[in-house]
Amino acid sequence: MRIGLLTEGGYPYVSGDAGLWCDRLVRGLAQHEFDIYALSRSEHQEDEGWVQLPPQVGRVITAPLWTAQDDGVVYGRRARRRFAESYDELAAALCEGMVGDASGESPTTEADRFANALYGLAELARDEGGLVGALRSETAVRALERACRAPGARQAARAARVPDLLAVAAHLERALRPLSLDWYEDDGLGAVDLCHAASGGPAALPGLLAHHFTGVPLLVTEYGVRLRTHYLAGTESPPAVRTLLAAFHGRLATETYRRAAVVTPGNTHARRWQERCGADRQKLRTVYPGMDAARFTEVGESAACADPDTLVWVGRVEPAKDLISLLHAFAEIRKEEPKTRLRIVGAPTGPEGDAYLGHCRALAAQLFPDEAAGLHAVGDNPVSFEEIGGPEVPTLADAYASGAVTVLSSVVEGFPISLVEAMFCGRATVSTDVGAVVEVIGGTGLVVPPRNPKALAEACVTLLCDPERRERLGAAARARALELFTVDQNITAFHGIYLEIVSCTPVRRVVLDGTGEPLPFAAPAEAHVPGRWTEQHSTRVVARGGPGWAAGPPVSATPPFAATEGATG
Repeated sequence: MRIGLLTEGGYPYVSGDAGLWCDRLVRGLAQHEFDIYALSRSEHQEDEGWVQLPPQVGRVITAPLWTAQDDGVVYGRRARRRFAESYDELAAALCEGMVGDASGESPTTEADRFANALYGLAELARDEGGLVGALRSETAVRALERACRAPGARQAARAARVPDLLAVAAHLERALRPLSLDWYEDDGLGAVDLCHAASGGPAALPGLLAHHFTGVPLLVTEYGVRLRTHYLAGTESPPAVRTLLAAFHGRLATETYRRAAVVTPGNTHARRWQERCGADRQKLRTVYPGMDAARFTEVGESAACADPDTLVWVGRVEPAKDLISLLHAFAEIRKEEPKTRLRIVGAPTGPEGDAYLGHCRALAAQLFPDEAAGLHAVGDNPVSFEEIGGPEVPTLADAYASGAVTVLSSVVEGFPISLVEAMFCGRATVSTDVGAVVEVIGGTGLVVPPRNPKALAEACVTLLCDPERRERLGAAARARALELFTVDQNITAFHGIYLEIVSCTPVRRVVLDGTGEPLPFAAPAEAHVPGRWTEQHSTRVVARGGPGWAAGPPVSATPPFAATEGATG
C-alpha cells in the first residue's frame, strides 16, 4: 500500500525528532511505498540536508514551519466574511470556560466548535490560495479580543492585554501554516492509502485535512505526547497567553484523537495523557519504541561485569535527570560500601546543561575529596564525569559494561531509553518512579520514589551486596527487553496496524469500465497490497472528491521519483 508519512522537525532531515525511528520503520516495511511529507523547524535543519533514503520512498515533499512569507492573496468581500466567521469561532472555542463555568458549554460542543472553525479555515485556504495574510491581519487580533471580553470567557483570558493578543495571534499563525499548503489534492495526500503522523501537533494537522478533504484514514503515533511537551515549555509565558495556547493545543489534540482511525502511544504514561484528552480506548494500541539490540549483544551475553563495585549513570546531563540527588545518595552509599565508585556518562544539553554539569562537578568535589592510597600516591575522586567516545568509554555498550548496577535518578522522564539499553546489556537497575519507568522495568529492577536520596542509596546498596540477585535481575531484564523493545516487534506491530486500518476503510476510488460506467466491487481490499491482482484491464480509476469527478478525465497517480527531487510545498 502507499503510506503518507507525516513528520515535523525530524525525518528525513539529518537532525530532529524521531528520525531514527522513522528510518527504521520505512526500511523495515519495504513491501510498502512511502511518500514523506515533512515540516521543517529551522533553516539550519534544512541546510543540513536529508539522510540517505531507501528505494521504497517514492517522493519527499517539504515545507517550512519556521517561516512563511505573505502569500499575496487578497480576499474579496465574501472571503473576508468567511475568514471572520471561522476565526471568530476558533477564538471563541479557545476562550470559552470549562464545564461548570458560566458558559455552560459541554466538551462535545467545544470540540465541534473548534473543528468547524479549523475546517472552515482549511476550506477557505483551499479556495482562495492561502491564509498567511489573513491570520496576520488586524481582523484576527480583534476576533481574539472580542472572544476574551465575551461573557463566559475564562478568567485568565479576560485579563489578556494587547501584547498578549498579538503573541497569541502570532503563535496561531505559525501553528496553522499547514492549512495553506497544497498537499491535499488527489495527486498529493489524496492519493495515499493511509496517512501516518509520526507525532501529534503540527505533524498530524495535514493528516486531519487529508481525512477531511478526501477521506484518507489517519494513524497517529506519539512516543512523547506533544500536548505535555507544550505544557512544560510554556511556563514562562504570561498567564493569558499560556491559557489560550494551552486551549488551542488541547483542542487540536482532542480533534486529532477523535478523527484518527488508530492512535499508538509508546507507553502507558502517554496513553493516560491521550485518554484524558478524549482519545477513545478502542482506538488505542500501545506500540513500544523499537531499539537496536545488536550493539549490546556481546555485553548482554557476558555474565561477568567489569567492576562489581561500580555504579553507572548514562544519559543527557540536564536538571530533569536530578544528578544532585544521585550524588547525595552516593554519599550515603559510600558510608556502607566505601569501595564503591560512580561513573556519570553523558554530555550536557545546551547552556543550561553546561551550567548544571559545572554545578554537579563542584558538588562532587565538595562531597568526595580526592582520595589517595598512600602518602605518595595521587588522589582520585570516586565520582567520574565522562562522555561516550573517550578513551575510557569508547562506545555506549562499554559504559553499561563498566558497572554492576545502572542507576536512573530522573524527576521527569518519558520513555527511559537508557534503562532499556541497560536491560539489553543484562544489567540490574535502580530507578526512580517517573514516566514509563515501572512499565518498562516490569519487576526486573528496583524502583524508588523520585527526589529521595536515602531510598535511592538503600536500593543501590542492596544490589551491590547481593551478586546473585543482580545476576538474576539482569537476566530477567534482558529477556524482557528482547521480547518487547526491539526493532522487529515495532515493525511487525505497525505492519499489522496498517492492514487493520485499510481493511476497515471504504474504497475511495471508483473504477470505470471502457464506456465510463462504474464497476461495483472492482477495487477489493487486496488492491492495497502490491501484486498481479492490482492490474486493471480496460478500466480507469477516478478519485472520489470534488464536483464533476465522473465527467472529467481520470486522475493519474503521481509517478514516484527520486527522493532527491522532492518539491517544497
